[in-house]
Amino acid sequence: MAIAGPSGAGKTTLLDILAGKIPPSRVLGHVLVNDKTMNAKHFQRISGYVTQEEVLFPFLTVRETLMYSARLKLRGGFKMATARVSDLLKELGLEHIADARIGGESSRGISGGEKRRVSIGVDLVHDPAVILLDEPTSGLDSTSALHVALLLKSMATTQGKTIVLTIHQPSFRILELFDQILLLSNGYVLHHGSLHLLEQQLILAGHSIPRHVNVLEFAIEVAETLVTDIIECEINDIEQGHEHLGGNPNRGFVDEQKLCYGNNQFEEVLILGQRFSNNIFRTKQLFLARMIQAVIVGFVLGTVFTEASNSSRKSKVQTQVGFFAFSLTYLLYSSTEGLPIYLQHRRIIMRETLSGAYRISSYVIANTIVFLPFHLTVALLYSTPVYWIIGLRQDIDGFLYFTLVVWMVLLMSHAFVICFSALAPDYIMGTALIAGVMGSFFLFSGYFISRDDIPWYWIFMHYLSLFKYPFESFMINEYGGKRRCLESVQGKCFLYGDTYLIQQGLTEPGAS
Repeated sequence: MAIAGPSGAGKTTLLDILAGKIPPSRVLGHVLVNDKTMNAKHFQRISGYVTQEEVLFPFLTVRETLMYSARLKLRGGFKMATARVSDLLKELGLEHIADARIGGESSRGISGGEKRRVSIGVDLVHDPAVILLDEPTSGLDSTSALHVALLLKSMATTQGKTIVLTIHQPSFRILELFDQILLLSNGYVLHHGSLHLLEQQLILAGHSIPRHVNVLEFAIEVAETLVTDIIECEINDIEQGHEHLGGNPNRGFVDEQKLCYGNNQFEEVLILGQRFSNNIFRTKQLFLARMIQAVIVGFVLGTVFTEASNSSRKSKVQTQVGFFAFSLTYLLYSSTEGLPIYLQHRRIIMRETLSGAYRISSYVIANTIVFLPFHLTVALLYSTPVYWIIGLRQDIDGFLYFTLVVWMVLLMSHAFVICFSALAPDYIMGTALIAGVMGSFFLFSGYFISRDDIPWYWIFMHYLSLFKYPFESFMINEYGGKRRCLESVQGKCFLYGDTYLIQQGLTEPGAS
């Protein structure tokens, strides 16, 4: 069935209702599946919903995209997923580009029609009984659009699937493939039936269909004049209250109690980890840029602060503390360039988790594990030059502790950016939120104003600050341990490290 109508008619809204994307509380009437009230979460798992935009990983190949989707959704292990993907590649006509990357804005990949077929394939791996598609032919040339339409028609006739799609200005060859047409205008149903019945309805309404103009295109043009004739009937239909998806009454209905994930959590983490690794290591601009940036910043900061270790002035300690503060600022802001990538991934994650492909906790665990070695590499590349050039505490355990803190800060920053990519609606709002929150954390870290001087009603920000704990760790690592002289006059020390830490409200671990 094709849902058609002019722009703003409500095509996508109706499709979202049928897909369970819009809560039932916001809908007047009922949506029934096989004569039973639809449970949205249940229905999303046994159906497929292909959005108008291709939400795919650009650095994965066609085969990898379908394979990961099959491994996450299907039971039966790797062999069953491989067999299913092989069948899909043949069915979708994608065998010749199976090992080509999807591509995106910055990298060339497969064509628009091929991307559309891959998007359809991602939602077909679990063999859904119902497939919903939002304008699957939009943006395609006539040949690609016809190829997609013929593919959907073949699925409906040979596999018995219920297929509902929205369409805008279809060609005559595509139009004759549809079994039913649902014509909308301003949210009202103008026609629900075959194309032949639509033509008869137009003639009875006093319209003469011009030659060389297909019936649906003409019906959309005169839709406004038909609305007043059917408003009363539409209201009666709504009061009766149901939208029914036809088909075999026993097909597609699964007991909700039997619904579960295709893999256990360990397998989900393993599969998602493999997919993350492929994406990260192929995103060269992010992977290499972070490492090169860490080396350059490490050397630059080392040369800027190198005189501090050789100075006997009282400003030596303040200079080192200033380095710790600036270093944390750089480290905590260094992950923000990944925000656009995480925002893109969010759409994929939402689609996959809503369809029951995996648990959201599995995504978080896999993401963290994959980034552990990457951030460790960045931490070493930054810490090695800057620590020894500046001349901080000259022993290996001090260096290893400094590197460990840098590693933890990078992981914390990464998690922080992912958190805001889930909350922010777009990149501009995300960067604004991150800048504001990070600035607040820096303000209450204890560097600008001591804990004792912070008003009681703001003291909670001091303990929430992401700057506080690594900043104090740097201080304890540098000035704690064995009794070290920080400032002296004529060979007499009047400021020891442990004394300075006490002045700053800090004590070493285990100290009384």
